[in-house]
Amino acid sequence: MGSLIDFKRPDGSSCKGYLAEAGKGKPGIVVIQEWWGLNDQICGVADRFARQGFNALAPDLYKGRVTQKPDEANHMMSGLDFVGASDQDIAGAVKHLAGLGGKVGVMGFCMGGALTIAACARIEGISCGVPFYGIPPGQLADPAKIAVPLQGHFANKDDWCTPAAVDALEKTMKGAGQSPEIFRYDAAHAFSNERSEAYDVKSANAAWERMLEFLKKHL
Repeated sequence: MGSLIDFKRPDGSSCKGYLAEAGKGKPGIVVIQEWWGLNDQICGVADRFARQGFNALAPDLYKGRVTQKPDEANHMMSGLDFVGASDQDIAGAVKHLAGLGGKVGVMGFCMGGALTIAACARIEGISCGVPFYGIPPGQLADPAKIAVPLQGHFANKDDWCTPAAVDALEKTMKGAGQSPEIFRYDAAHAFSNERSEAYDVKSANAAWERMLEFLKKHL
């Protein structure tokens, strides 16, 4: 349904991304990749959003690199310039979607979930965010600075984005006067990725429906 495009970053350079269009004037959603890269699964999420009436753009944060090996994925994620990914690649994607005429939200999984929260705290022009099982380190973003609606989906059996970290995120945001919607699932990390061994169809479907309702409300 979609295709690879080039879009402008705030610094004037270009970034590639997968764009699935629903039409001019439709709301937009930036889809932020997991640590595997911009693979077919993430492109499929963008296509799924387009079928629901959203213009969806997934920026290629790894500049063409994709892997199925956890060690290599960890290496690529560790080498990512997270500030550049947020303030340039994702910010450029937000602006590109805004140019199509609708409000823009951001969402992402794992690494993309962490970058979703970072983007909501760092980037202008975002109307809402939906992170899945990812929280950024404090030096990248302060969740207390988030001023847009946020709906988070997290796994109770997660040793990376732990339940304690989720509790701390919720406490920080509520302490700053925000009202995040936080959903916890009796599932493992990556429960929404149909290619993962942790895929949990019940949890994934529940999270998707909650997210769609949230996005349609705020976009």
